[in-house]
Amino acid sequence: MTNTISRRNFVRSGALAAAACTIPGVARAQTGLTQAGGMPSPIRLGMASYTFRNFTRAQLIGFMKQLNLTGLNAKDAKDHLPMAADEEAKALADYAAAGIELHAAGTVYFPKDEDEDIRSKFEYAKRAGINVIVAGDPAPATLPRMEKFVREYDIRIAIHNHGPEDKIFPSPLDVLRAVNGMDPRLGCCIDVGHCVRAGTDVVQAIHAAGPRLFNMHMKDLASFTDKDSQVAVGEGKMPIRGIFEALVKIKYPGWVDLEYEIHDDDPMPGVTESFAYMRGVLAGMGYATRG
Repeated sequence: MTNTISRRNFVRSGALAAAACTIPGVARAQTGLTQAGGMPSPIRLGMASYTFRNFTRAQLIGFMKQLNLTGLNAKDAKDHLPMAADEEAKALADYAAAGIELHAAGTVYFPKDEDEDIRSKFEYAKRAGINVIVAGDPAPATLPRMEKFVREYDIRIAIHNHGPEDKIFPSPLDVLRAVNGMDPRLGCCIDVGHCVRAGTDVVQAIHAAGPRLFNMHMKDLASFTDKDSQVAVGEGKMPIRGIFEALVKIKYPGWVDLEYEIHDDDPMPGVTESFAYMRGVLAGMGYATRG
């Protein structure tokens, strides 16, 4: 008789436990066997709203409740977090009523090296009470101007790497080179899938980023060279435990946000499986999950 359990069966058993939390009357302690004991997890699991880009804010909130999640990285997709101030205020009221905490905005793009455009993005985050903007592909020449606003608003910029197709920031290491010597509030959002596709060891990238790591986008891939090989977390090759151990080692204070980009018209099965697996990994590390 063996004490080992297959990776797939582990995921499925965790998914069943996580699914139990969606049934009225089932104790929160049932979610991935992590709530009854163990140290509070230093890893906070959240959601990138882009996962539900084909769904409305009301539907997104419903999914968050089913998943027992409170942390959201909100993007201006559908009506999740509109850029217009009046519409943004409505969204913020809905999230507050649902007990959802917005900890990051993005991905937000900075196509212009102009004060007016950059200030509008910082005002967007300030209105939401968000202190991290996940930034997509700002030109290196724009960074000094962005640094000025980082200092004025005390809002961090987490530059998102986008893999080998990204000619500016394919890897988190490219981000670190670009912000070296700049204000410490300019740093990285490591997208683990794009990171490994760029040929960068994601665990080493976490250690390299250290205090300049402000956000994490989690996903899994069946092949580190195939952008279209994304699968539910736990079904691919991503070293999830190694990632979590590295984050604990550097005392990462931020969130790990699932960005599940496949099955965009029916993402919940894969999303549920992904959180079950991540919660199970954290349980195996001796932690009770917080998200």
